[in-house]
Amino acid sequence: MHRPQHIAGGLISLSLLLLLSTCSALYEDQIRKFDWRSTHVGAVKQVHVDLNHFQPRVLLSTHEQVVASLCPKSGEIIWRQVLEQKARGDIKLLQVSGFSDDSSDTAAAPVGSHLGFDMLTIQGHAPALVRGWNTNIGTIEWEWSIIPLNTERAQDALWFYSNSVLYHVVPVWRSHLEVTAYFATSGHTTGTTSKIMAAWIKADSCLLSGTYFVCQDGKQLISLDLLAKSTQVIATSLEAEPTEKIEALAGLNGVLIANKKLVSVNKDQAVCPELSSASYVLGSFNYRKVVAYADLADGNLKINAVYLDNCSPVPELQMSLAFAEHYGTPSLHSFDCKLKRNGDGKSCLFLFGTSAESIVAVQQGRVRWAREESLANVIDTQFIDLPLADTEGTLENEMKGKAVDANNLKRDIVSAFMRRITTQALQIKSLFLHVIGLGPPPTDTQRAGLVRDSFGLHKMLVLLTRTGKIFGIDNIAGKHHWKLYLPNVSGFENAEEMRLIVQRSSKHFPLQPLCAIVAKFPSSGNGVLFRFNPITGRAAEGGLLQLDFQIKQIALLPETEKDFVKGILMLDATNKVHVQPKHATPLADGMYLYTANVKTAELEGFYVKHAGNDLTCTPIWNVRLGGHNSEQHIIGVASKNPIEHVHSQGRVLGDRSVLYKYINPNLVAFVTQAPDATHKSVLNLYLIDVVSGSVIFSMTHRKVRPPLHIVHSENWLAYSYFNDKVRRTEITTIELYEGNAQANNSVWSSLQAPSMPLVERQSYIIPTIVEALRETITERGITNKHVLIGTASGGIVEMSWHLLDPRRPISSTTQGREEGAIPYIPELPLSTENHINYNQTIARLRNIYTAPSGLESTCLVVATGLDLFVTRVAPSKTFDILKEDFDYILISIVLVVLTSGSLIVRHLASRKLLKQAWK
Repeated sequence: MHRPQHIAGGLISLSLLLLLSTCSALYEDQIRKFDWRSTHVGAVKQVHVDLNHFQPRVLLSTHEQVVASLCPKSGEIIWRQVLEQKARGDIKLLQVSGFSDDSSDTAAAPVGSHLGFDMLTIQGHAPALVRGWNTNIGTIEWEWSIIPLNTERAQDALWFYSNSVLYHVVPVWRSHLEVTAYFATSGHTTGTTSKIMAAWIKADSCLLSGTYFVCQDGKQLISLDLLAKSTQVIATSLEAEPTEKIEALAGLNGVLIANKKLVSVNKDQAVCPELSSASYVLGSFNYRKVVAYADLADGNLKINAVYLDNCSPVPELQMSLAFAEHYGTPSLHSFDCKLKRNGDGKSCLFLFGTSAESIVAVQQGRVRWAREESLANVIDTQFIDLPLADTEGTLENEMKGKAVDANNLKRDIVSAFMRRITTQALQIKSLFLHVIGLGPPPTDTQRAGLVRDSFGLHKMLVLLTRTGKIFGIDNIAGKHHWKLYLPNVSGFENAEEMRLIVQRSSKHFPLQPLCAIVAKFPSSGNGVLFRFNPITGRAAEGGLLQLDFQIKQIALLPETEKDFVKGILMLDATNKVHVQPKHATPLADGMYLYTANVKTAELEGFYVKHAGNDLTCTPIWNVRLGGHNSEQHIIGVASKNPIEHVHSQGRVLGDRSVLYKYINPNLVAFVTQAPDATHKSVLNLYLIDVVSGSVIFSMTHRKVRPPLHIVHSENWLAYSYFNDKVRRTEITTIELYEGNAQANNSVWSSLQAPSMPLVERQSYIIPTIVEALRETITERGITNKHVLIGTASGGIVEMSWHLLDPRRPISSTTQGREEGAIPYIPELPLSTENHINYNQTIARLRNIYTAPSGLESTCLVVATGLDLFVTRVAPSKTFDILKEDFDYILISIVLVVLTSGSLIVRHLASRKLLKQAWK
């Protein structure tokens, strides 16, 4: 009677064993073996250095809405809290307990309350969040918020702290100030809101300096004390009108920095007016208040300080040190001193923020540590092949040889053979000299380990950041090999960022690789090119080139035969074209360009022709996507990866026929958004051939809105958006096919394009917020395509295209099974084993970049955001290399046994034949 139950139990056990045997996961010894992550906090905003605390720390807030504590010895992050994004997380005030303008200040709470704080922060404006922190472990102890009646006015609100009370100052420009006081720890008001008439206040010229509200008006400062019993307007004259915005000196009530001078609007606070510096900070030394200031001159950073009471210098704080150019212009934010262990004087730590968004700590006349926080804002990346070793490069150069000339093939066989023998003899000689220690010294790149590996997995990762700082990082170890800084550069119009372009790769030995940065000068708006060697980080081909025109569009030309450099074709604001370098100009003949105006949603196509020594650019088409009332604007543009290879031209169907892909290299996807009275928001997708200007396909989504992310590859397209109707994130996929016949299987021509493609489309539900989309890419395109999905939680999900396939059948059919299509299910699974960054969460994930490696199975990945994560993925597994646990000993034993067995059997067979012959 119990036998069926035993059978059922056995089947369940067998099923569980099968499931366990098919699970794929990351082994513990593989953690950080093929990947690495660097964490950041962003550009510094407010800092407090405390070396005398029982746990020395550096407390700071940043422009990336981050609150963190750093170790003052190494700069490593002790704890970090990433706050809300955008205006909701903008930190207005950071107040550390016991350190305010008033020496009597404490963190005490009102009577009857047991709340206090180590650190207090205020962020946002509608609502404004007030939080008390435990600075030892980085936790929020308490929180309260206020919602202003007028949210527009609250955007300009200011806060200050005094005697356990927070004051909320809301300026109504050209009218008055509204001041409300709250108990800091409870949020209860201390009274009614006071209204102070001040018709002289105006936007962009006012600030708070302690309890004083100060505005600049020409050559004078107009201020008033918000806590005074009687409000009296104070006018303070300046020697000259400030060329830059005035700043408040934190820690001193009513003291400001104007024209590099200290100015006090508080009659009770004396300053040292003879000082002149770019940055000041208040601190204490020997129980006396001091003002420290720092300036950069001729590559040297000079730090000085004076006592505030008598303006006498402090010799112990004076120092000078070399300051690397790639750090940018420093600005002193905070400092603190403590007794040395041997009791011989004090040691002071000065903390700087720089224009390149670095955080630099200076101690005892040297840079103690530095954090490269510009990596929190990476805008472009490139993987660069490392150069070959000298011997391998010589061999590769010889293999190119002159044997490519078919007419001289027979004559060159002997010479090529002799060159090969000579090269190999030199390699053996070099190896012998290296073994005995008499070989030539290694080059700088070889000494740094920057030599190409056999599988092309070891590359130089070049990163371009928002501030114009460029990094050369080892993609295997994460080591920073070099850094460059381009000051005073920015992105372009239409919210286009600076571009990092590879003009020459490392494949052309002995020529060095070449990269270029395309940017603009904010002052003039003209373009600028900076060319450099991505392996060494040194300027090349003249380095910085200032252009005399504004850049509207750029394109990359084919390689030149002279030096294998890809020229940069630039379209200026007057629709004239230019080429750099000049000798690549003839290659621009017959090129097509297009421009897209984001605001008006207007597209325009151009044709470039080279005649004589001149280039002409002719408009050939125009498309307006803005609608009849021009309400639509472009929110997304996606073209195909120019280095992409399409291996399969078609898809085999269940009946063994072929459905050919519509592979148009000139197809670009545009997504527009427009408000709608009925549907709130409408997204329109357009697939446009940018050579002919033809609209290949269009589709409309109603009641949907951004964030929009889009990826375009081969004959398919995938994009994500938020569906307002059902309150969820969805992904729509599209595939284009020519049909059962291919119009041209060798060359694509947009001017003689086939008929409109067949379109397959489908939508899926994804149970997370999508922050980035990117497809995997390999050397030859043989490996299956996967889509990398970056989520708001900081994970990266590797999803097979089979799950996103728009041809997934509604029900399981014979034809679907023959094609290998999975039956359609609306929800996309996000299994944990498909997270390629496992527990290495990437805060504020913004973008994912991919590049091929030397292995067809492997794709290199870098994810950027507040953090940086580098790894590799193998969508079709590593089919072209042996596994790590491959049993070399066993296979060697098998080969030896088989070889020995074959020899023995051969010997025995020959003896047998010999005996038979004698019979």
